[in-house]
Amino acid sequence: MPSSPPTDPAILYFDGVCTLCNGAVDFIIRRDRARRFRYASLQSEAGRRMMESQGMDPSVLDTLILWEAGRMHTKSSAALRIARHLGGAWPLLGVFRLVPRFLRDPLYDWVARNRYRWFGRKESCRLPTPEERELFLG
Repeated sequence: MPSSPPTDPAILYFDGVCTLCNGAVDFIIRRDRARRFRYASLQSEAGRRMMESQGMDPSVLDTLILWEAGRMHTKSSAALRIARHLGGAWPLLGVFRLVPRFLRDPLYDWVARNRYRWFGRKESCRLPTPEERELFLG
């Protein structure tokens, strides 16, 4: 049984038209028993505001961004921080945090550059189901 949501949920910002990214969000939602995460597409108003507040170009949508405990994490670091909060054996991926980012992030960047070609692109951003609506920011 899921525990109650945290008082200060972590927010996962993702490319809302990326099929791979949407699949990752679905994957996380199914395994986030504590309902720790909230979600917003980078194309949404919430996503644009967050990126602008961090001095990021809101038109560059090639990274996963995790806002957790007042800190921003991107790319492989964001993915590994997410994994540590999921059910099952996923927290074991945390061992890869021992690998320096300068070695991890080039692999992340390679997948990010090819994600539309390999996995496809949607015409519009993901719409949450009625059951998921409370997890998504505008």
